[in-house]
Amino acid sequence: MSGAWSAVDDYLSAHLLAPDDGLSGALRRNEAEGLPPIDVSDTQGKMLQLFARMAGARRILEVGTLGGYSTIWLARALPEGGRLVTLEIDPHHADVARANLAAAGLAECVEVRAGIAVESLAALKAEGGEPFDFVFVDADKPSNVAYLRAALDLTRPGAVIVVDNVVRGGAILDSASGDPSVHGTRAMFEMLAAEPRIDATAIQTVGAKGWDGFVLAMVR
Repeated sequence: MSGAWSAVDDYLSAHLLAPDDGLSGALRRNEAEGLPPIDVSDTQGKMLQLFARMAGARRILEVGTLGGYSTIWLARALPEGGRLVTLEIDPHHADVARANLAAAGLAECVEVRAGIAVESLAALKAEGGEPFDFVFVDADKPSNVAYLRAALDLTRPGAVIVVDNVVRGGAILDSASGDPSVHGTRAMFEMLAAEPRIDATAIQTVGAKGWDGFVLAMVR
């Protein structure tokens, strides 16, 4: 069945997405530089871009840059004068992302911060800048609760938060799982269920990336 999921993704991409040198070049550079092929799909990237545009986002925060593929999609949702800050733990990945963003003509509106994300998030809070309008979380899953708590500190009411990879092939049903990513994801859902400042839903997805899903939330 997964072959059909990928074929449908190919069909959707062929009809809805135009060829894009900035995006395809980023994927080629990522592969050449040895980055893992775990970027969002092209249709998921376009979905993120549309979500950010629907939110009217002028300031976007991304937790988990990898090589900047999703960053490019999100940065292209920004209006003139908008800003995106993206956080990446691996210095090599951050350097590759900077090269990809420069090649896509987005270096001026995107800041890539290398380091441990929870520390970078604390630094952003200490800096006291304008709140973010849109947050995309796609990093280590055991830290999802910490990322969501930080996002609440860094956003305004009405801001949109998207968290990726929250179904994990159905593994979230396994309370006895030994996978830290499953535990982190389940803890995130417990937090969302109890947190009055967030209104959230989650959607299962299938496609070229397999069976997974995402959380879509709004800050109250």
